[in-house]
Amino acid sequence: MERRVILHSDANAFYASVECALNPALRGKAVAVCGSTENRHGIVLAKSELAKRAGVKTGMANWQAKALCRDLILVSPRHDIYAQFSERLREIYARYTDYIEPFGLDECWLDVTARKIDPRALADEIRERVKAELGITVSVGISFNKVFAKLGSDLKKPDAVTEITRENFREKIWRLPCSELLYCGRATTEKFAKMGIKTIGDLAVFPRKTLFSRLGKNGDTLWRFANGLDDSPVTRLEEWAQAKSVGHGITCVADLETAEEVKGVIVALAQDVGQRLRAYGLQARGIQMTVRDSALAFHSWQKQLPFPTQCAADLADAGAALVNERYGWAKKIRAVTVSAISLERADTPYQPSLFDEEGQRQKRKKIECALDGIRERFGQQSIRPAVLLCDNKLPEEKGGHAVLPRAQKSKKP
Repeated sequence: MERRVILHSDANAFYASVECALNPALRGKAVAVCGSTENRHGIVLAKSELAKRAGVKTGMANWQAKALCRDLILVSPRHDIYAQFSERLREIYARYTDYIEPFGLDECWLDVTARKIDPRALADEIRERVKAELGITVSVGISFNKVFAKLGSDLKKPDAVTEITRENFREKIWRLPCSELLYCGRATTEKFAKMGIKTIGDLAVFPRKTLFSRLGKNGDTLWRFANGLDDSPVTRLEEWAQAKSVGHGITCVADLETAEEVKGVIVALAQDVGQRLRAYGLQARGIQMTVRDSALAFHSWQKQLPFPTQCAADLADAGAALVNERYGWAKKIRAVTVSAISLERADTPYQPSLFDEEGQRQKRKKIECALDGIRERFGQQSIRPAVLLCDNKLPEEKGGHAVLPRAQKSKKP
């Protein structure tokens, strides 16, 4: 494999750090950026280092965080500001390379192979420049592939540089739990545990064929990661500029207990997704549904649609059917996200079949375009489906977002 130099830069406690950078009075204090404290859906989105030391964790309910840390300062999120800082971070990275691949708002991979200087010195320079220009800190991992570079940025925080080489990766990371490996989620970790695989080293020496037979392609991919065989490229930033999905998610004020309640939430979310698709000049050929249950576990499914669409009704029907088909209702549902996927330009030609109800779909599209005009003139809540009028489990204010690649939620395509 060609020798590469990959950096992974991760902004430390990003939301909380931005708030402290903008408000010096918060510096050196326990700070948590949280959702609404009036409704039960208020949870910790990010926490400062002092809050972390007190036991505050991301995803924890606001009241739980306050119980752990009496002096905790709760700050409402300002996503537009965080998006601006994210852009400024990438502007700094762009001074060093054209190969910048975002992984959310606060993380990026950088391929600096072409820079013929000591990678640690380069990482330190980037770290100091971010601190001087933005007032926040980053931790940087250095390695010969993307997976180990990300592991490096996680190993030492905050404001640090960690290098994982071909020579030392077994010593540095094989002792870590396999859950630390990129894309090794809770369900996979539990399967590994049943197979006697607890650490990354256990995974690396496990028979590859046996792993593939039990876990398929995902198991084989993680085996390759554990052995340092990730050869995925760092994509140029401009190649990530086009949206891969458009989504809207929300945490409800009370748990959803029936399929009918879930359908009402999906209808509300699909209104936003459809409106954004039309605004962006896109249409979707697939849908993805994500729910978080009352135990805070995530479940996600997707499927292709029989025809491309921009219509909220089409998305809502397909999304509700997907949840009904795949969710087992072992627990109540706390949060729902609807995402339009497999996007293409709205003017992309489509050949309907003989049995398609294309005429009806075109009528629905015209109606929804007319509704867009009403909402633009009189407000988003001026007209909405009747099914939402009696829904008391949705927060009063509902915002939306365009989901860019790797879950980035910062800007429109």
